[in-house]
Amino acid sequence: MVSWIISRLVVLIFGTLYPAYYSYKAVKSKDIKEYVKWMMYWIIFALFTTAETFTDIFLCWFPFYYELKIAFVAWLLSPYTKGSSLLYRKFVHPTLSSKEKEIDDCLIQAKDRSYDALVHFGKRGLNVAATAAVMAASKGQGALSERLRSFSMQDLSTIRGDSSSTVPPSVTVRTSSKQSHPKPSRSASEGTGSSGTA
Repeated sequence: MVSWIISRLVVLIFGTLYPAYYSYKAVKSKDIKEYVKWMMYWIIFALFTTAETFTDIFLCWFPFYYELKIAFVAWLLSPYTKGSSLLYRKFVHPTLSSKEKEIDDCLIQAKDRSYDALVHFGKRGLNVAATAAVMAASKGQGALSERLRSFSMQDLSTIRGDSSSTVPPSVTVRTSSKQSHPKPSRSASEGTGSSGTA
């Protein structure tokens, strides 16, 4: 664990920050020789970082693995060994020069495919989002109308409850007067009929 932390710090400070500062100085001074030196370093360091991603997973159990990483970064940076320049000139430059056409073709195809895929998935994403928005709006509108209906029914029942407590005598009187009115008339007609028969 301690080796891992020390390794990460060394790679961060001496493998990234130190070269970044000297790359800045090379760009600022416009010294072509320094500029080329640091560009070679960054190409090698990019390959190292890519390889490190996988080797950290599979080779971290190897004895002195992290110490070897520290030594490798020091070797790349050392002005005496010129490790990055050596690796670039012996391996990377010849390989990239011989495969440059194929790499460029693959990058162009990948760029075109990724653009087409981005457009395709972008359209699908927009369609899904639009459908979801319409569905949410329709469900939301239905829920809103149901909520308004429930408020309306509740308000009506509240009004009925309020009106029955404030107006019930007249409503009750009207209903009872209608019902009681025919009864007296029947009893009156019965009374007249019975008085007529009597």
